[in-house]
Amino acid sequence: MNPITDAAERATAVLDAVETAVVGKREPLTLVLSGILAGGHVLLEDFPGLGKTLAARSFAQALGLQFTRVQFTPDLLPADLTGSFIYDQRTAEFTFRAGPLFTGLLLADEINRTPPKTQAALLEAMQERQITVEGETFALAPPFHVLATANPIEYEGTYPLPEAQLDRFLLRVGFGYPTADEEWEVLRRRLHRQREEQQVPQVVGPEELLSIQAAVETVTVDPDIGRYCVALATATREHHHTLVGSSPRGGLALMLVARGYAVIAGRDYVVPEDVKAVAVPALAHRITIRPELWMSDVSGASVVTSVLGTVPAPTARGVAARATGRGS
Repeated sequence: MNPITDAAERATAVLDAVETAVVGKREPLTLVLSGILAGGHVLLEDFPGLGKTLAARSFAQALGLQFTRVQFTPDLLPADLTGSFIYDQRTAEFTFRAGPLFTGLLLADEINRTPPKTQAALLEAMQERQITVEGETFALAPPFHVLATANPIEYEGTYPLPEAQLDRFLLRVGFGYPTADEEWEVLRRRLHRQREEQQVPQVVGPEELLSIQAAVETVTVDPDIGRYCVALATATREHHHTLVGSSPRGGLALMLVARGYAVIAGRDYVVPEDVKAVAVPALAHRITIRPELWMSDVSGASVVTSVLGTVPAPTARGVAARATGRGS
């Protein structure tokens, strides 16, 4: 079987499994999985009670990853995440006791309820897949992904995530409120299973996930698509509502996540619609709005939506033709 076709089937099966627990959120779940397939980390930011933690736990179960949940609180210390050296009286030596970062999928629950000092403990792990404790470096075995949940910053007891921390997240995704029918389906399923906890069937394992991620790396990105990603990121810096626009890492995130999105759709090449579908979650959290607009309805998402309407996109037909060898 073609590696892309196999990857697409497995990815669809993962989404179907997660949807047995999370009702009516196929598109946000597809974005989250696209971020994972692209090898990145995802921030789930929305109001309490909308299924963020459930989604993270469900993905860990469906992907067969070792799962660790850390509840971020104001008194959480960096060593509580990374681990620390402990004196062993039997050997009269210091030995390293690994923290919860040594896992396959880390759920950083309510990440913005802990101070920036502890949030920063994740920076090295998320970017370089390693941690350094007292001058000694420890590698994190792949696959390693962080799914973090956050409540809106207006909620009491929250700390804003530093820009450097936000930039480490490939995507920021919100679920939004369900429709009335979807909300009733949540209630109906709870009545049917007669218990609170939910179990999602495992679809793949860590090695299979790594093979899917390897297939994503083979997805063709037409130069016009790459330049389109660059143009979108650049346009956010030049927009009149922005104080600071997306960094080049934002354009890279667009391209990487679009490849994961294309694989889920069963394609081995990226089309402009893939980029447009992931543009807001990939770029909006990397944009700082001018202070005088903080009390208005202007946001990073509105800036990205605006530039999507002004930056010309390459034609999907031309991209597809070149990707399949029919074009010049």
